[in-house]
Amino acid sequence: MGFLLKFRKIWGISGVLRVIGFIIGMKGQVKTHSGCRYVAVPVSADGLVGLRPNGTGSSLQDVLKYGFPLQWPDLDGCANCQLTGGRCGYDGSSRRIVCFCKGLPPNLDAQSGCTHKPKKYKWKVITGAAIGIVFALLAVVLLLLFKYKKRTSAIFKPSYFGKNQMKEDERNAKEFVKKYQSTLLTNYSYNDIKKMTNGFKEKLGEGGYGVVFKGTMSDGRLVAVKMLENYKDKSQNFLNEVTTIGMIHHVNVIRLLGFCWDGSKQALIYEYMHNKSLGDLMSNGEIIVSLGLTTLLEISIGVAHGIEYLHNGCDSRILHLDIKPQNVLLDQNFNPKISDFGLAKVYSRNQSAVSMTGARGTIGYIAPEIFMRNIGNPSHKSDVYSFGMLLLDMVGANKRVESDKSNSSEKYFPEWIYDKLNEEREMELNDSVLEDGLYIMRKMVMVGLWCIQMNPRDRPSMTQVVEMLCSNVEAIKMPPKPLIFSPPHVHLELEITSIESENSDLPLRSGGLET
Repeated sequence: MGFLLKFRKIWGISGVLRVIGFIIGMKGQVKTHSGCRYVAVPVSADGLVGLRPNGTGSSLQDVLKYGFPLQWPDLDGCANCQLTGGRCGYDGSSRRIVCFCKGLPPNLDAQSGCTHKPKKYKWKVITGAAIGIVFALLAVVLLLLFKYKKRTSAIFKPSYFGKNQMKEDERNAKEFVKKYQSTLLTNYSYNDIKKMTNGFKEKLGEGGYGVVFKGTMSDGRLVAVKMLENYKDKSQNFLNEVTTIGMIHHVNVIRLLGFCWDGSKQALIYEYMHNKSLGDLMSNGEIIVSLGLTTLLEISIGVAHGIEYLHNGCDSRILHLDIKPQNVLLDQNFNPKISDFGLAKVYSRNQSAVSMTGARGTIGYIAPEIFMRNIGNPSHKSDVYSFGMLLLDMVGANKRVESDKSNSSEKYFPEWIYDKLNEEREMELNDSVLEDGLYIMRKMVMVGLWCIQMNPRDRPSMTQVVEMLCSNVEAIKMPPKPLIFSPPHVHLELEITSIESENSDLPLRSGGLET
């Protein structure tokens, strides 16, 4: 129950007299008077004491002005709300404490504070992020497609691989010269080369890799200067020459005296050979008449010594891979010197074969395993094959088989020459050969047939070739008949490189070396 304190008359805005009564009591215990509207106002308990009849006599205005205290049942929730930038409040409809956050609806879970985001806001963020990611991925894909298309169009241009390989080889050559220029041969300038050749006045020859000019050094020595032309493997051939013959010295290997790397001008300087090349002498078809079989045998033995040195006399095994008459130069005494190492390969003695990216060499002298990998892998036996073809070419056997009118059909050259030997018929390979020179020719042909066996394992080593060329012809075994078709692929066994172990009697009959 409540008790009435006082009434107050108030004139309203419309001129109606209103009577307001103030009743003190607990909510729900105060009865309203008829015709009156009840409005409950909370006040402080201390203020109520002053309003009672026996109270301190506080006025109603003082009590209302004083206000009233509130006690929150969830102090932790409000603390979290205030810590996250919110303001605590009370929701009458749900009768719970809520957190008012700036720019957001009230958070009914005051404990979570102002971290709550409305679903609509969440979807806006997610949608925006997804759109951004899609556009970023699309931009990356378009960029990759553009680069791929540009690179693909360049790759399928015919000059792509050649240009890139040339740039790589040229960069390697420049780095090599720069790194080892203090320990290499003399590096001449292009002006030095012009003076040396007297303005490139006398041309000695021209090959696939450049033009050779005659020159004179400052000390009066004659030299041959090869000016390298702009072709695909120019820099690689330069490196091959400098790193092989530039580092070795042998009586049957051409000597490199210097080089030139001056911008786009590259040159190699060799010792001068007065009698040019073996190919030049063979071109007139009268080499046996002009030189004689004894000189030809000595030339073949010298070439064999040079190749044997490349295979066994250096720290690493060197493959020439282009043995042919044009690459055998002759000095004033017709001593042979192997030249042109542009295709040379250097590899460890522990390897039984060398890797090659493509078949290169001279038709007629290139070993079959270089372009027919079912036979075997390129190795030092590839040089043996080329030397065998050189021997047969020196005695004119290949020219004879081409002009042999007794053959009604095309016949394999090695097979034809083998039949001549096997039947022990007189070898009429050249009409001008005297009877006492036939045994030299027969020996060179037999050694040549040994060297050109189709299976690399059936070929002798160059050490064995030297032995046979220095032996009596009777001491050499008859070689197997050359195969027209290639044998099954075989794995090349490691070749023992010591001279003692290579003195096998495989191609030789019992008997000593010729003294």
